[in-house]
Amino acid sequence: MRTIVLDPDQRRIRQSFRRGLASYHDNAEAQAEIARDLVNVLKPHASAPIARAFEFGCGTGHLTHLLRQQIDIDWMLANDLVPECAEAVAPYVDAFAAGPIETLSVPTGLSLICSASTVQWIPDQTQLLQRFSDHLAPGGLLALSGFGTAQFHELQALGSAAAAPGYCDAEDWAAKAPKDVEILHLKQEPIVMWFDGALPLLRHLRKTGVNGQSNTQWSRSKLSEFERRYAEQFGQDSLLPLTYDPVWMIARKR
Repeated sequence: MRTIVLDPDQRRIRQSFRRGLASYHDNAEAQAEIARDLVNVLKPHASAPIARAFEFGCGTGHLTHLLRQQIDIDWMLANDLVPECAEAVAPYVDAFAAGPIETLSVPTGLSLICSASTVQWIPDQTQLLQRFSDHLAPGGLLALSGFGTAQFHELQALGSAAAAPGYCDAEDWAAKAPKDVEILHLKQEPIVMWFDGALPLLRHLRKTGVNGQSNTQWSRSKLSEFERRYAEQFGQDSLLPLTYDPVWMIARKR
């Protein structure tokens, strides 16, 4: 078996998602909604059967399940940084490969490359998109969702340094897309979740692993001060908001 070598950030992200794996599926409500929306905007462009599909960052299978349920796919390979995700998606895929997408061996001649709520973890998205285009067959589809620069803007305003490295707004996706793909759909629209205190908000982050770059150690006094500042700046009706800023893109290889 090939040894997968991860850099420190990748190890931290994998550890965070691995820790939240058992609780992720039932708590990642925003990610589930984003996956549903991605499939809905993909369907009109995928009326013909998809011969070979590849999903990276599959997680526990929110997108994977919907794709096999609603789109005609003959063969599908899934990937995730966390090897344990293989069990969750096994009923829906024909093969699974663990490891970072940056170094993963990706098949060529693909009809569909897709991912929901993962691409923001990739620092060099221009290179990634070009690589994907090189692995698509002519007419093949690219269906991605990531997050824009307003992602968790409340946490950023309060000094969090745990942001993913690749937040990218819709207009920037258009600039990063390779010249040999045509953008068919591009949308950015926030999803705001509400919590009745800092502790449930932080539990949500932990249970979903989405704050994988964080290394904050919380004391009672630090938590109390965090909640006070959060409520002061963003609270409404005794509730604290947390903003997800998803971007959806569908493109076709020329």
